[in-house]
Amino acid sequence: MKAKIHVTLKQGILDPQGKAIEHALETLGFKNAANVRVGKYLELDLDERDRAKAEVEVKSMCEKLLANTIIEEYRFELT
Repeated sequence: MKAKIHVTLKQGILDPQGKAIEHALETLGFKNAANVRVGKYLELDLDERDRAKAEVEVKSMCEKLLANTIIEEYRFELT
């Protein structure tokens, strides 16, 4: 089973990397880009056939290591 995980900063948390990219896009002539937010995307293979167990395991991975749940939120899908 494959887990596809998206980690992003929570709304209201300052994203300096996103602001830097937004500014760079503007200087390159892309005037329509606004509110740029940067996150992480991870893919991993799980040696688990039970979908419910895989969901619990991925959630635990996210909360213990992959996301700082104080300032970040995450979502994932299993395929």
